[in-house]
Amino acid sequence: MRSTFRSGRHLALGAGLLGLLFSTAACNKLGGGDFAKTKSGIEYKIFKKVGSKYERRDISGDADPTYKDRVGKFLTAYIDTRTGKDSVLESTRTKFQGALVPLPLQEVKRKGTPEEAFALLTPGDSAVFRFNADSLFKPQGPNPPRPVPPFLKKAGNVVVLHVATRGLIDQAAAMTMQQDLQQKMMAEQQRQMMAFAGDQLKKDDAALQAYAKSKNLTGLKKTPSGIYYQITTPGAGPLAKQGQTVTMKYTGMLLDGKVFDSSDKHPGPPFSFPLGQGKVIPGWDEAVALLNKGSKATFLIPSTLAYGQQGAGADIPANAPLRFDVELVDVK
Repeated sequence: MRSTFRSGRHLALGAGLLGLLFSTAACNKLGGGDFAKTKSGIEYKIFKKVGSKYERRDISGDADPTYKDRVGKFLTAYIDTRTGKDSVLESTRTKFQGALVPLPLQEVKRKGTPEEAFALLTPGDSAVFRFNADSLFKPQGPNPPRPVPPFLKKAGNVVVLHVATRGLIDQAAAMTMQQDLQQKMMAEQQRQMMAFAGDQLKKDDAALQAYAKSKNLTGLKKTPSGIYYQITTPGAGPLAKQGQTVTMKYTGMLLDGKVFDSSDKHPGPPFSFPLGQGKVIPGWDEAVALLNKGSKATFLIPSTLAYGQQGAGADIPANAPLRFDVELVDVK
């Protein structure tokens, strides 16, 4: 289908459970003594640092009476989210390259949640909170119920937060911090994507070379990005340029020979698109620019310049290098 040529490149920002890795050494220091418990069921240990040691900080009346002075502000902190068996679920010290995260301090409306737990903290505190997983995953308002993941149930059916707080900031500072955190997360995602693409390109190149040998495709040329191409029928005139509208006939297939799309399958005129505008897969934007009007060619495109890790529907699996036999019918 022609719609499969649309490029879906974007960075998806995921959000999981809160997390910032709190050091194992510090956790061990805070491990002594029994958990206290709020009326809502949160188990907690809260400590303040006195000199080089941590001392237990008692909460009287099941709440911190000074919290009203912190409502509307943000508490900067490191948080580590773990299972009941101490497996780290998420570490935003890793996720955000060691940066603190801002925790909003609001009027507590949901008891038994991290919202209530954070209300017990003051700047400089370190704490361990343990939540019953059923209470965290129960529906809120009209929302449908969410089952507790099996791995949490097997690990004690609890979610444990280790928190180390630092200071209080206002909303403007929190917004600046959140923007910085988002940039750090996007940079880390980009780094991971580039690392994966480099490894995948090596695999694709080996697959494309083996395919070319098996099909006796001699005379192939290779672009610096990794596309193999062969112009089987030269055209005439200048090469197609970025921004021009090109009209193509094509057949696309997997390396096992399965045809996933062809212009012959579609009624009406051949497929047209503006070159170099991201309207097709990156491999097409690059390879078609090597052709002039009337050219026929074969493209072998690595998955990193095709549909990547996502694939395309049921016809093109993830990380699939592709072959296209094309004809550049017109250039305008």
